[in-house]
Amino acid sequence: MTEEQTLRAFGMRVCSLRAQLKLSQEQLAERAQLDRTYISSIERGQRNIGLLNICKLAIALHVSPERLLANLGEYIHE
Repeated sequence: MTEEQTLRAFGMRVCSLRAQLKLSQEQLAERAQLDRTYISSIERGQRNIGLLNICKLAIALHVSPERLLANLGEYIHE
């Protein structure tokens, strides 16, 4: 996977988990103590985020950081 594909896949994972919890981007941002525009850029695959923010997202989405990062290749359809 390229860097771009990895970022897109991670964003799709975050978006999917957020949708499963029926959360808006604003609600997720509040839970994770991040800005809504930051969440949006993650979900669009435009942001390469750091470890601390991965952990914040994992807590807010009620999953482990490993779950956020596992098998990202399954989100790439070429």
